Amino acid sequence: MPHPEPPIERPFQMQILRPDELLDAAQTLLADHDVGLGDTPSAHGRMQCAYALRDADGKLSVRYIVSQGANRPWGIWSVDAASGSLPSLANVLPLLGWYEREIQDLYGITFTDHPEPHPLVLHEGFIPSKPPLQTGFDPKAEPIRGHAEPFAEANMVGRDIQRLPFGLIRADVVESAQFVFHYIGEGILHYHPRLFYKHRAMEARFEGVPISTACVLAERVSGVDSVAHELAFSQAMEAALGWQAPLRAQVWRVILAELERLYNHLHYFGHLAKTTTLKVAEAEGIWLEEQVKQINGRLTGSRFLRGVIVPGGLRRDLDATGLAADLNALQPQIEDYLNTLANTRSYLDRLLTTGVLPRQVAFDQGATGPIERASDLDRDLRRDHGYALYPDLQFAVPTATEGDADARARVRDQEIRQSLHLIRQALNQLEPGAIRRTESTIDPAIDGMGLGWAEAVRGGLIYAVHWDAKAERLTRVKIKEPSFSNWRVFPFTVHDSNMMDYAINEASFGLSVAGADR
Repeated sequence: MPHPEPPIERPFQMQILRPDELLDAAQTLLADHDVGLGDTPSAHGRMQCAYALRDADGKLSVRYIVSQGANRPWGIWSVDAASGSLPSLANVLPLLGWYEREIQDLYGITFTDHPEPHPLVLHEGFIPSKPPLQTGFDPKAEPIRGHAEPFAEANMVGRDIQRLPFGLIRADVVESAQFVFHYIGEGILHYHPRLFYKHRAMEARFEGVPISTACVLAERVSGVDSVAHELAFSQAMEAALGWQAPLRAQVWRVILAELERLYNHLHYFGHLAKTTTLKVAEAEGIWLEEQVKQINGRLTGSRFLRGVIVPGGLRRDLDATGLAADLNALQPQIEDYLNTLANTRSYLDRLLTTGVLPRQVAFDQGATGPIERASDLDRDLRRDHGYALYPDLQFAVPTATEGDADARARVRDQEIRQSLHLIRQALNQLEPGAIRRTESTIDPAIDGMGLGWAEAVRGGLIYAVHWDAKAERLTRVKIKEPSFSNWRVFPFTVHDSNMMDYAINEASFGLSVAGADR
């Protein structure tokens, strides 16, 4: 008996606000949706991100994306920013602090009474004469010199306090970033990450391009999350155009997304073992990751699963022959590896109580994915805002309460097991049929705007796309990237910790610099 087509993505609700209404709206959102002890976070709303939007006449506005609770439409607040200034919401909704600073750097909109009124993306010595994404920006113009220090570094003075700027170039092949430590002996008093040294302006690169080019860009925003980015982008385009991917494509989207989660989490455990000096466990984790990547390569021709998902469905059909057998052969090795790690005393001793992220801080600062779930915030877009075939599948969302490195590892341990379970269920749902549909079957979204989302390996990923139907080109793409959110949260676990635990703590977050820098 054929299965019904999965439901189309739920619509969003647009709300037009005046600048003087913003603070009241933010306070109402916080009052209505603040998560107290014992509450179920997924039942509550939450601010997600903010971004600047320029219309065809060059007029700027700022849009805020709000999750209004599980299985409810998303909310979009639109605020006219033609005056060039808006009230900051960062004092009420702290997670917006980085988004407002990013908008200020790139679009020139100022946010009054911002608690951290410092540049975020732009660095000293590279401050342009006009904001880079403001109308009339000239990339050849001489930059302003002598600009104030752009990072809000702590002013710590004392004969015993030492300052260590670590990076840009660090050991191994890790991405470029600088971390500024203030410490006494082994104790870290204050920590400040300095990112965006390789900011690629990926959102701006989408402007003016057709769908085919945008698909290539989306898969390269963060290479280790290629499936999640392409999936969120494709679903956003489908919402904008009124398309609905056929069932077979929806099933394959789940399988590809969970294979991506699988190899990423295995890499995570190999890296975490490395920071706890378990060399054999490191090698085994990387070897298991490699075996999943080889499965990916045989299945799609790409170890990173690129070139398959497109708006409307899939670029080409895939053959599932041998996939279940490959995973069945690998699963006992994975489970033995995870169980051995979880029962290794020296490993646990380094993770327990390291890098504690309190629940309220995780909520206020916008933690997402395994990071928030390890701090007792039970949210997952696959379940709360179901997409693809996820609403028809059975899976648990692992959580923990301690908020430390061990809790974050335990959440990922269980996510690996759930991914294997989800892939098996999805394979059982595969039936012959179309893989792509590019005609409108539902009403297109308002003014060519589409919203798409995916629960990426590192957390909630959202794409807001704006489409010019006449020109058949994108005019704006906003990417709410989970690593951007989690990098903001991470310093709160480093302050008052110690140098010996820093590498373990950073590894336990599983952060992507490229994802944050975009």
